[in-house]
Amino acid sequence: MLTLLCLAILFIFRDHPRVTAVQRGAVDVVALTSNIVLAPFDAWDRLLESMRSRNALQDEVLRLQQENRVLKGQAQRLASLLSENARYKALLNSARDIEDELIAAQISSVSPDPARHLVMLDKGAADGVEEGQPVLGAEGLIGQIVLVGEYNSRALLITDSAHALPVQVNRSGLRAIAEGSGDIDRLVIRHLAATTDIRAGDLLVTSGLGGRFPHGYPVARVTNVEIAAGDAFAVVSAAPASALDRGRHVLVVAQSSQFEAAAAP
Repeated sequence: MLTLLCLAILFIFRDHPRVTAVQRGAVDVVALTSNIVLAPFDAWDRLLESMRSRNALQDEVLRLQQENRVLKGQAQRLASLLSENARYKALLNSARDIEDELIAAQISSVSPDPARHLVMLDKGAADGVEEGQPVLGAEGLIGQIVLVGEYNSRALLITDSAHALPVQVNRSGLRAIAEGSGDIDRLVIRHLAATTDIRAGDLLVTSGLGGRFPHGYPVARVTNVEIAAGDAFAVVSAAPASALDRGRHVLVVAQSSQFEAAAAP
């Protein structure tokens, strides 16, 4: 009965300013109470969301780092392929100016002994390779065949300490013997008179003497002419025309047109 009376009074005075003020106050109190009660739950939800976001961010960072490593590896591989392609293109371009019969080969391995400059090629007797044949790079002579198998062969580089070949100074025609120094980037010429006309920058080419290397293949370029005080002889250093420690493709001179002409009756 009392409840009905209260409801009737509220209905009658529902538009009274004081009742309206109480209603507004009650709404604010309910809202404040609701915020206080729900605050821990909201904080917990925000914490969980923050943790999920952090984990997602860490996963994204790890994924991007992994992609970055993959892209770096692909970029390095692409750069390597582009460099190898450029060297192979240079080798093919150099072959256009050579009239001799050539065999394209690929270096399959190098000697594990740092004191020996030997490389293994993927061409052998079945491909026409024979012992003594010159081996060319894109810029000039790099060595000669010393051992032949049926499908593979071994080449000795011109910088090996056991290698020597007759050369000629392209500028003056001076003949000499260029020996391997054991360093991959250096040849030496010994026992030249101190007054010999040879200087840094001179190009050394094969002289054709001895019947092993055809005449005119670039071999090295003189880098230094050393004459000790009071010494009657000069020691000449030269850098190989081809980078012997780079590239994978070479050309083997299977038959020289010069030697064919010399052998003709």
